[in-house]
Amino acid sequence: MPSTATLHVLHQAPGRDLAAAEEAAAAFLEALGIDLDSESLRQTPRRMAHGYAELFTPRAFDLTTFPNDEDYDELVLVRNVPLRSVCEHHLLPFAGTVHIGYLPGERIIGLSKLARVAEHFACRPQVQERLTKQIAGWLDEHLHPRGVGVVIEAEHSCMTLRGVQSVGSATVTSALLGALRDDPRSRQEFFALAGVHA
Repeated sequence: MPSTATLHVLHQAPGRDLAAAEEAAAAFLEALGIDLDSESLRQTPRRMAHGYAELFTPRAFDLTTFPNDEDYDELVLVRNVPLRSVCEHHLLPFAGTVHIGYLPGERIIGLSKLARVAEHFACRPQVQERLTKQIAGWLDEHLHPRGVGVVIEAEHSCMTLRGVQSVGSATVTSALLGALRDDPRSRQEFFALAGVHA
């Protein structure tokens, strides 16, 4: 059996056209009454197009796993991984942290890859609830652990900068699978180590 197993992951939005995006950004700003003739605003549509393209393009990575030779059966948890995405309802950013844990089965995962999986699903218009479930489900499907837990704590600028303007509010979502959902002690350990009061 090989010492590692890899799964190449790359999500690239099909049909990306930066020139069309720049043109649309200019039309959007002009429709809102913003004069693009000044030197400081002239390149704003181009910067908008490239900025959103960057937000929507995850980096390719290899999901590297290794045999669990030590039969490690306790929780593995990575806390406070920075996370940013874009609200699909207003196309405004939301940012915060994600805590990802799992109970290993036959294989363990390179720790940095947990952050990569979160980025993979965050680089597209999202809602936090779906993002939380996608990270957990993907790890469950590809790693086959005995349990997976994901908690996201994020501040949404669609709530803080507009509408209700609820500055400082945070949204917390969780997704638990396997033993981290079914076993109360494992679930409590996950939330305690993640620093989340359940």
